Amino acid sequence: MTQDNTYFQGVTLLVTHYNRSRSLERLLNAFKSLNVEFEDVVVSDDGSKPENLERVKALQHKLNFRLITTPKNAGLGNNINKGQDAITTPYTLYVQEDFEPKPTFTAHFADALDFMQNDPGLDIARFYAYFKYPYIKPYAKGFSEMKFSISPLANNHLKFYVYSDHPHLRRSSFFEKFGRYPEGIKGDLTEFGMAISFIQNKGKGIIINDFNDMFWQKNSPDEPSTMSRAGWRESRNPLALALRAGYLQYRLLKNTYQVLFTKPVKK
Repeated sequence: MTQDNTYFQGVTLLVTHYNRSRSLERLLNAFKSLNVEFEDVVVSDDGSKPENLERVKALQHKLNFRLITTPKNAGLGNNINKGQDAITTPYTLYVQEDFEPKPTFTAHFADALDFMQNDPGLDIARFYAYFKYPYIKPYAKGFSEMKFSISPLANNHLKFYVYSDHPHLRRSSFFEKFGRYPEGIKGDLTEFGMAISFIQNKGKGIIINDFNDMFWQKNSPDEPSTMSRAGWRESRNPLALALRAGYLQYRLLKNTYQVLFTKPVKK
């Protein structure tokens, strides 16, 4: 590590990619412009179209990463699993290709890595979110520990997302404690399945208090997000808001049942 270059030894950057090679290029070039380097970089591709994959292969020669491919699209769970399987360093920084690090990334990430190295009970450090996690306890240097409670008095449904697929640092032994990502289902269900496993297996995680300070999420018109959500869940119409309130109470009960009575993922 020098004044002009920050090298994170023991960390692999894992990027999941599907048909958004320009977003991937922007992400990797953003780390390069920040003079941030990792011991290894793995790009896990989920069966992108041939013309897109050819562009990724061309980027590989310019930006120096390992490319893990699959003959056909197999979904988010498979894409993360095969990417994680290829990693040999103790720590993994997981980022989907539509994110871009901000100049503040380096200092915050160095703090999070230091926390992981000195707190053996810590499983994950989260760097981005859409909403503030509802139940937190101050940790250190602008991070807070996420505290999950099964109690019905803790009735904010966001409490189940102690784990999230948004950018985060984790131990590369993650599967040993929480199992592999479920495969063959939609991406949002894959993410939530891991969130439930994280709770059931007593995961410990921290999140940066200013959860928009380290990354931008950038979806350009030519490479929009591949995830979509039902319109009524986004609408501000009074009827839609009432339906959403009822739905969230249903989800709270359903998710509580999942945590309490479904079988934990095998370690």
